[in-house]
Amino acid sequence: MTQKHKNIWISAGEMSGDMHAANLIRALQTQDCGITCSGVGGPDMRSAGFNALFRVEDLSVMGITEVLGHLPRILSMLRSIRRTLRQMRPDAVVLVDAPSFNFRIARYARELGIPVFYYISPKIWAWRTGRIRFIRSHVHKVISILPFEVDFYRSHGMEIEYVGNPLVDMVNWDEIDAMTPLPQRIGLLPGSRKKEITSLMPQFAVAAEIMHRRLPGLEFHCVRAPGITEDALRRLWQTDVPLHMHAPDNRYSFMRSCNMLIAASGTVTLESALLGTPTLVTYKVSPLSFAVGKRLVRVPYVSLPNLVMQREVFPELLQENADGAVLARHALAWLEHPEQMSAVRAQLATLRTMLGAPGAPARAAGIILKALGTAA
Repeated sequence: MTQKHKNIWISAGEMSGDMHAANLIRALQTQDCGITCSGVGGPDMRSAGFNALFRVEDLSVMGITEVLGHLPRILSMLRSIRRTLRQMRPDAVVLVDAPSFNFRIARYARELGIPVFYYISPKIWAWRTGRIRFIRSHVHKVISILPFEVDFYRSHGMEIEYVGNPLVDMVNWDEIDAMTPLPQRIGLLPGSRKKEITSLMPQFAVAAEIMHRRLPGLEFHCVRAPGITEDALRRLWQTDVPLHMHAPDNRYSFMRSCNMLIAASGTVTLESALLGTPTLVTYKVSPLSFAVGKRLVRVPYVSLPNLVMQREVFPELLQENADGAVLARHALAWLEHPEQMSAVRAQLATLRTMLGAPGAPARAAGIILKALGTAA
């Protein structure tokens, strides 16, 4: 009897998970050429042959008040997803980060008896640790990409496998290691969500104006995230200081070419750390979101490089410190004292070895397919 090809539902609830899910899809298809993948995805997943029944671009919000403003649309999408899961009955559900959204899908899958895998596990070690009970009862296995997560999940009785970090696979290391940063180039990465971009980009402009007055030779370069237009970013750049815009393609080479970066907190800061580029980490949400988060967060840092290395390698300039004058002051301290940036680069050299060997997506795919009985 011919074996029925498996259908896997994958849900990337945020743009930051889209690229990781895309590489997982490619690994699944390499190991089982007949497998089909459908669900919630973005442009990277679609380019990998994913059947995006729902678009992750419609979910790119962050913070309590921000989510509340989009709640009717999100709830409508979740109702449609529930109906679709009931009709399709996929062989497995793979969730990628975004617990506030994906926990609903985990509940739907459990009702239907579909095994759930969590790839890029939710950061419950940072806040709302009580949600471990939900994961324990709804998730078959957690597939971790951060080394410090393993002890946390195992201490709570969860089955977890650490596969290494998929970012290691996404970098052409020979090309990156051959590059020398340009001393006058400053990179700006204001994020992928509209709310964070509108909060941060004007402050990046203020910082650039202050920095340019002190060091006129500086060049400011911005990488736009997928789905974000150049016009939208330039409208928020309220200064005469020239801004060079870059598409998201080949962003690793661009980031490596910069002397330093100013970036919204998120996956991009782990990317910049792997590339060895000193980065100021910044973020700003609504006062209510920040007040609630401050009471709930249980870790000393918000950026992944600092969490992995267990010390503040990258300065974290959050909320009222996500201010143009403050950003400029920290940036100029680095630029006018290059030995400080050299010290940061020396610390970052150890990070690459801490995130595992290449092959994380393939190892994750193997775990899923083995559980479904289709692994070679």
